[in-house]
Amino acid sequence: MTNNKNKTSYSSLAGRHALVSGGASGIGEALVRALALQGCKVSFFDIDQNAGDALASELQKQGCQVHFEWVDLTQIERLKTTIAARIEAWGAVRILVNNAANDHRHSLQELTPEQFDQCMAVNLKHHFFAAQAVAPSMAAAGGGSIINMSSNSWMLGLSGYPGYVTAKAGISGLTKGLARELGADKIRVNTVLPGWVMTEKQKRLWLTPEAEAELMTQQALKEKIEPEDVADLVLFLGADDSRMISGQSLVVDGGRL
Repeated sequence: MTNNKNKTSYSSLAGRHALVSGGASGIGEALVRALALQGCKVSFFDIDQNAGDALASELQKQGCQVHFEWVDLTQIERLKTTIAARIEAWGAVRILVNNAANDHRHSLQELTPEQFDQCMAVNLKHHFFAAQAVAPSMAAAGGGSIINMSSNSWMLGLSGYPGYVTAKAGISGLTKGLARELGADKIRVNTVLPGWVMTEKQKRLWLTPEAEAELMTQQALKEKIEPEDVADLVLFLGADDSRMISGQSLVVDGGRL
Protein backbone atom coordinates (compact mmCIF):
# COMPACT_ATOMS: atom_id res chain seq x y z
CA MET A 1 0.00 0.00 0.00
CA THR A 2 1.13 3.53 -0.70
CA ASN A 3 -0.48 6.84 0.16
CA ASN A 4 -1.37 9.35 -2.53
CA LYS A 5 -2.69 12.71 -1.33
CA ASN A 6 -3.50 11.15 2.06
CA LYS A 7 -5.55 8.37 0.47
CA THR A 8 -4.45 4.75 0.58
CA SER A 9 -3.84 2.93 -2.68
CA TYR A 10 -4.65 -0.79 -2.62
CA SER A 11 -2.73 -2.61 -5.32
CA SER A 12 -4.86 -5.75 -4.97
CA LEU A 13 -7.95 -3.88 -6.20
CA ALA A 14 -6.52 -2.99 -9.61
CA GLY A 15 -8.24 -4.85 -12.41
CA ARG A 16 -10.80 -6.57 -10.19
CA HIS A 17 -14.47 -6.54 -11.08
CA ALA A 18 -16.53 -4.72 -8.45
CA LEU A 19 -20.32 -4.50 -8.40
CA VAL A 20 -22.19 -1.78 -6.49
CA SER A 21 -25.95 -1.57 -6.09
CA GLY A 22 -27.55 1.83 -5.65
CA GLY A 23 -24.44 3.43 -7.07
CA ALA A 24 -25.76 6.53 -8.82
CA SER A 25 -25.92 8.90 -5.87
CA GLY A 26 -25.15 9.36 -2.19
CA ILE A 27 -22.94 6.80 -0.51
CA GLY A 28 -23.19 4.56 -3.56
CA GLU A 29 -21.76 7.24 -5.83
CA ALA A 30 -18.79 7.66 -3.48
CA LEU A 31 -18.26 3.88 -3.55
CA VAL A 32 -18.30 3.76 -7.35
CA ARG A 33 -15.86 6.66 -7.61
CA ALA A 34 -13.48 5.23 -5.01
CA LEU A 35 -13.40 1.75 -6.52
CA ALA A 36 -13.00 3.08 -10.07
CA LEU A 37 -10.12 5.35 -9.07
CA GLN A 38 -8.40 2.34 -7.46
CA GLY A 39 -8.41 0.66 -10.88
CA CYS A 40 -11.38 -1.65 -10.43
CA LYS A 41 -13.71 -2.46 -13.27
CA VAL A 42 -16.93 -1.18 -11.71
CA SER A 43 -20.41 -2.31 -12.67
CA PHE A 44 -23.15 -0.43 -10.84
CA PHE A 45 -26.93 -0.55 -10.74
CA ASP A 46 -29.56 2.04 -9.87
CA ILE A 47 -33.09 3.12 -10.73
CA ASP A 48 -31.97 6.71 -11.40
CA GLN A 49 -31.13 6.47 -15.10
CA ASN A 50 -29.97 10.06 -15.54
CA ALA A 51 -27.66 10.10 -12.51
CA GLY A 52 -26.25 6.69 -13.39
CA ASP A 53 -25.53 7.64 -16.98
CA ALA A 54 -23.91 10.91 -15.91
CA LEU A 55 -21.64 9.26 -13.35
CA ALA A 56 -20.58 6.51 -15.74
CA SER A 57 -19.84 9.04 -18.49
CA GLU A 58 -17.80 11.24 -16.17
CA LEU A 59 -15.65 8.37 -14.91
CA GLN A 60 -15.20 6.88 -18.37
CA LYS A 61 -13.84 10.24 -19.56
CA GLN A 62 -11.26 9.95 -16.78
CA GLY A 63 -10.14 6.60 -18.17
CA CYS A 64 -11.99 4.41 -15.67
CA GLN A 65 -13.70 1.15 -16.62
CA VAL A 66 -17.26 1.75 -15.43
CA HIS A 67 -20.57 0.31 -16.64
CA PHE A 68 -24.03 1.43 -15.49
CA GLU A 69 -27.26 -0.56 -15.79
CA TRP A 70 -30.78 0.48 -14.84
CA VAL A 71 -32.02 -2.17 -12.43
CA ASP A 72 -34.99 -2.23 -10.08
CA LEU A 73 -33.52 -4.37 -7.30
CA THR A 74 -36.96 -5.51 -6.16
CA GLN A 75 -37.18 -7.43 -9.46
CA ILE A 76 -34.99 -10.36 -8.49
CA GLU A 77 -34.95 -12.12 -11.86
CA ARG A 78 -33.87 -8.89 -13.55
CA LEU A 79 -31.17 -8.48 -10.91
CA LYS A 80 -29.85 -12.00 -11.44
CA THR A 81 -29.84 -11.85 -15.24
CA THR A 82 -28.06 -8.48 -15.21
CA ILE A 83 -25.41 -9.77 -12.80
CA ALA A 84 -24.91 -12.79 -15.06
CA ALA A 85 -24.45 -10.50 -18.05
CA ARG A 86 -21.87 -8.39 -16.20
CA ILE A 87 -19.96 -11.53 -15.17
CA GLU A 88 -20.00 -12.65 -18.80
CA ALA A 89 -18.66 -9.25 -19.88
CA TRP A 90 -15.98 -8.61 -17.25
CA GLY A 91 -15.45 -11.88 -15.44
CA ALA A 92 -16.19 -12.89 -11.88
CA VAL A 93 -17.30 -10.22 -9.45
CA ARG A 94 -14.54 -10.16 -6.83
CA ILE A 95 -16.05 -7.32 -4.77
CA LEU A 96 -19.81 -7.06 -4.23
CA VAL A 97 -21.15 -4.03 -2.36
CA ASN A 98 -24.84 -4.39 -1.51
CA ASN A 99 -25.57 -0.72 -0.93
CA ALA A 100 -29.02 0.16 -2.27
CA ALA A 101 -31.61 1.17 0.32
CA ASN A 102 -34.37 3.67 1.05
CA ASP A 103 -34.78 5.14 4.54
CA HIS A 104 -38.32 6.37 3.87
CA ARG A 105 -39.92 7.56 7.11
CA HIS A 106 -43.00 5.70 8.35
CA SER A 107 -44.81 4.76 11.54
CA LEU A 108 -45.64 1.35 12.96
CA GLN A 109 -49.37 1.84 12.49
CA GLU A 110 -49.31 3.06 8.91
CA LEU A 111 -47.27 0.20 7.43
CA THR A 112 -49.43 -2.37 5.59
CA PRO A 113 -48.28 -5.94 4.91
CA GLU A 114 -47.66 -4.98 1.30
CA GLN A 115 -45.61 -1.96 2.30
CA PHE A 116 -43.63 -4.06 4.78
CA ASP A 117 -42.79 -6.55 2.02
CA GLN A 118 -41.71 -3.67 -0.23
CA CYS A 119 -39.51 -2.29 2.54
CA MET A 120 -37.79 -5.67 2.91
CA ALA A 121 -37.40 -5.95 -0.87
CA VAL A 122 -35.74 -2.53 -1.14
CA ASN A 123 -33.54 -2.81 1.94
CA LEU A 124 -32.72 -6.49 2.52
CA LYS A 125 -33.86 -9.09 -0.01
CA HIS A 126 -31.56 -8.04 -2.86
CA HIS A 127 -28.52 -8.45 -0.60
CA PHE A 128 -29.26 -12.17 -0.36
CA PHE A 129 -29.87 -12.77 -4.05
CA ALA A 130 -26.98 -10.65 -5.29
CA ALA A 131 -24.68 -12.68 -3.05
CA GLN A 132 -26.24 -15.87 -4.38
CA ALA A 133 -25.65 -14.71 -7.96
CA VAL A 134 -21.98 -13.78 -7.58
CA ALA A 135 -20.79 -16.49 -5.19
CA PRO A 136 -20.13 -19.39 -7.61
CA SER A 137 -17.86 -17.47 -9.99
CA MET A 138 -16.28 -15.53 -7.11
CA ALA A 139 -15.34 -18.86 -5.51
CA ALA A 140 -14.03 -20.24 -8.80
CA ALA A 141 -11.87 -17.15 -9.23
CA GLY A 142 -10.19 -17.71 -5.86
CA GLY A 143 -12.46 -15.80 -3.53
CA GLY A 144 -13.44 -12.23 -2.89
CA SER A 145 -15.33 -9.85 -0.65
CA ILE A 146 -19.04 -9.24 -0.10
CA ILE A 147 -19.81 -6.02 1.75
CA ASN A 148 -23.34 -5.49 3.01
CA MET A 149 -24.31 -1.92 3.85
CA SER A 150 -26.44 -1.67 6.99
CA SER A 151 -26.92 1.28 9.38
CA ASN A 152 -26.27 2.10 13.00
CA SER A 153 -29.97 3.00 13.26
CA TRP A 154 -30.96 -0.44 14.49
CA MET A 155 -28.17 -0.50 17.08
CA LEU A 156 -29.29 2.90 18.37
CA GLY A 157 -32.92 1.82 18.35
CA LEU A 158 -34.03 4.84 16.36
CA SER A 159 -37.72 5.44 15.83
CA GLY A 160 -39.53 6.80 12.81
CA TYR A 161 -38.90 3.95 10.36
CA PRO A 162 -39.41 0.55 12.06
CA GLY A 163 -39.51 -1.44 8.83
CA TYR A 164 -36.22 0.03 7.70
CA VAL A 165 -34.61 -0.65 11.07
CA THR A 166 -35.84 -4.25 10.91
CA ALA A 167 -34.25 -4.73 7.48
CA LYS A 168 -30.97 -3.16 8.54
CA ALA A 169 -30.75 -5.46 11.58
CA GLY A 170 -31.42 -8.42 9.29
CA ILE A 171 -28.45 -7.47 7.13
CA SER A 172 -26.07 -8.02 10.04
CA GLY A 173 -27.59 -11.44 10.62
CA LEU A 174 -27.30 -12.28 6.94
CA THR A 175 -23.63 -11.31 7.01
CA LYS A 176 -22.93 -13.70 9.91
CA GLY A 177 -24.61 -16.59 8.13
CA LEU A 178 -22.99 -15.97 4.75
CA ALA A 179 -19.54 -15.59 6.29
CA ARG A 180 -19.81 -19.17 7.57
CA GLU A 181 -21.50 -20.37 4.41
CA LEU A 182 -18.86 -19.00 2.04
CA GLY A 183 -15.68 -18.91 4.10
CA ALA A 184 -14.35 -22.21 2.77
CA ASP A 185 -14.36 -20.62 -0.70
CA LYS A 186 -12.20 -17.71 0.52
CA ILE A 187 -15.14 -15.34 0.31
CA ARG A 188 -15.21 -12.77 3.08
CA VAL A 189 -18.54 -11.24 4.12
CA ASN A 190 -18.76 -8.15 6.29
CA THR A 191 -21.24 -5.44 7.21
CA VAL A 192 -20.55 -1.71 7.17
CA LEU A 193 -22.85 0.30 9.43
CA PRO A 194 -22.71 4.03 8.66
CA GLY A 195 -24.06 6.65 11.00
CA TRP A 196 -25.74 9.80 9.74
CA VAL A 197 -23.87 10.40 6.50
CA MET A 198 -24.28 13.81 4.90
CA THR A 199 -25.46 12.89 1.43
CA GLU A 200 -27.29 15.45 -0.67
CA LYS A 201 -30.58 13.67 0.13
CA GLN A 202 -29.99 13.83 3.88
CA LYS A 203 -29.05 17.50 3.74
CA ARG A 204 -32.08 18.31 1.57
CA LEU A 205 -34.69 16.42 3.60
CA TRP A 206 -33.62 16.16 7.22
CA LEU A 207 -30.51 18.09 8.19
CA THR A 208 -31.38 21.23 10.12
CA PRO A 209 -29.13 23.37 12.33
CA GLU A 210 -30.92 21.93 15.35
CA ALA A 211 -30.48 18.32 14.19
CA GLU A 212 -26.82 18.91 13.44
CA ALA A 213 -26.23 20.46 16.86
CA GLU A 214 -27.87 17.48 18.56
CA LEU A 215 -25.83 15.04 16.46
CA MET A 216 -22.60 16.73 17.50
CA THR A 217 -23.49 16.20 21.16
CA GLN A 218 -23.90 12.47 20.46
CA GLN A 219 -20.81 11.81 18.32
CA ALA A 220 -17.41 11.49 19.95
CA LEU A 221 -15.87 13.07 16.83
CA LYS A 222 -17.34 16.50 16.24
CA GLU A 223 -17.38 16.47 12.46
CA LYS A 224 -20.02 15.50 9.93
CA ILE A 225 -19.59 12.10 8.28
CA GLU A 226 -19.17 12.31 4.50
CA PRO A 227 -19.83 9.54 1.93
CA GLU A 228 -16.09 9.30 1.29
CA ASP A 229 -15.54 8.27 4.92
CA VAL A 230 -17.66 5.19 4.28
CA ALA A 231 -15.95 4.51 0.95
CA ASP A 232 -12.55 4.43 2.65
CA LEU A 233 -13.64 1.50 4.83
CA VAL A 234 -15.24 -0.32 1.88
CA LEU A 235 -11.96 -0.09 -0.06
CA PHE A 236 -10.11 -1.72 2.83
CA LEU A 237 -12.69 -4.51 3.10
CA GLY A 238 -12.59 -5.10 -0.64
CA ALA A 239 -8.79 -5.33 -0.74
CA ASP A 240 -6.56 -8.24 0.25
CA ASP A 241 -5.37 -6.17 3.23
CA SER A 242 -8.49 -7.39 5.06
CA ARG A 243 -8.03 -11.04 4.05
CA MET A 244 -8.68 -12.44 7.55
CA ILE A 245 -11.65 -10.23 8.43
CA SER A 246 -15.05 -11.85 7.92
CA GLY A 247 -18.42 -12.00 9.63
CA GLN A 248 -17.86 -8.60 11.21
CA SER A 249 -19.93 -5.45 11.61
CA LEU A 250 -17.82 -2.30 11.30
CA VAL A 251 -19.32 1.03 12.30
CA VAL A 252 -18.56 4.43 10.72
CA ASP A 253 -20.51 6.85 12.89
CA GLY A 254 -18.00 9.21 14.48
CA GLY A 255 -18.24 7.40 17.79
CA ARG A 256 -21.99 7.86 18.25
CA LEU A 257 -22.61 4.33 19.51
